[in-house]
Amino acid sequence: MATDHDDERGAITAAIQRLLDGRPTRSTGALTTLQLAAEAGVKRWVLTHKHVDLKDEFVRRKSKANGIPPAFQHLHARAVDAEAAAQALREDNGRLRERVAVYAQVIHELRTELDRRTDTSTQRRPVRSLPTSIT
Repeated sequence: MATDHDDERGAITAAIQRLLDGRPTRSTGALTTLQLAAEAGVKRWVLTHKHVDLKDEFVRRKSKANGIPPAFQHLHARAVDAEAAAQALREDNGRLRERVAVYAQVIHELRTELDRRTDTSTQRRPVRSLPTSIT
């Protein structure tokens, strides 16, 4: 005959598996002791005081999964790859911005030099002013 104790252990064991599989039914799916208790339908103290061995098993299995349910580990790997790609793009963008700034400075200096040379080669005799008073 099953006892309340056995029912609690069965519910906790099933909840551990659901959370680690990434298919929660009663909780947020976060791999925490509080969410495990919610998933199992028991009070947190029942898990942390009466069934310490199951809580410890959950913590051990969770750490093996790096805190990410196996069902979501492929998504986590994709997110890590995307972040690395985004960081590389940010670095490339920074280098390109620096290069554009250098090019803009060179263009400005060349244009200034061209304008200076053009101004001196097109200068004619200085313009003389006309007398302001009639004598």
